[in-house]
Amino acid sequence: MKTVTLNTLRAHKRSGETFSCLTAYDASFAHAANQAGIEVLLVGDSLGMVLQGHASTLPVTLADICYHTRAAAAGKGASLLMADLPFMSNATVERTLEDAAALMRAGAEMVKVEGEAWMADGVREMSRRGIPVCAHLGLTPQTVHQLGGYRVQGREAAHAERIIEDARTLVDAGASIILLECVPATLGRAVTEALDVPVIGIGAGPDTDGQILVMHDVLGISTGHTPRFVKNYMAEASSIQDAFARYHDEVKQRTFPTDAHSF
Repeated sequence: MKTVTLNTLRAHKRSGETFSCLTAYDASFAHAANQAGIEVLLVGDSLGMVLQGHASTLPVTLADICYHTRAAAAGKGASLLMADLPFMSNATVERTLEDAAALMRAGAEMVKVEGEAWMADGVREMSRRGIPVCAHLGLTPQTVHQLGGYRVQGREAAHAERIIEDARTLVDAGASIILLECVPATLGRAVTEALDVPVIGIGAGPDTDGQILVMHDVLGISTGHTPRFVKNYMAEASSIQDAFARYHDEVKQRTFPTDAHSF
């Protein structure tokens, strides 16, 4: 696999070729994912739940993300590496810039931030300083308590339209990618068609430009409730790398996600 950059993903968007994304938190799993063809790796604050055992992502610190970013960067190979800005990194523009810089120094090639249109100033300032930004909309786990749980977002027409407008605002501010989580497939398609930048989906239907899952879900080792959008690729795989490759191939062939994995 050639080195994946933003230009690679933009070319996929233009040609209609989808791309695969997966979380990774250390060098060994990042290497296995890269060898399986996974194009984008995310050091997600999901590590708070799947690695640390917390009930949400809120306890994860910047130091936690930096540590795992350095580890994943050592094994990522040609894959593009994103890292999450943790809870309250978006408290002020100044803090956003400082925390994003720390992630880039740790080896991230893009930062992901949760927030709606109000994050435009932070996105703009990061972009001005050469930090590629992925803006996360829909179900934003850092606001889970405000949302009242892990619920599908954008079912109502007014809310769906607001998500589309928020996405446009953030792209206008400089966001290079939009990530949509837990929204109806119709909204995933509408956002993808409305934007010139790549859109990554998780529980956002089959029509986004890229798909992402949490590594532990792909391997069938998550505890607790299994979200509808998850598929266990380890069930029929001969190895972890084979499971990653099966996921990658189904994303590329657009056979995942199906209606059964969508809302």
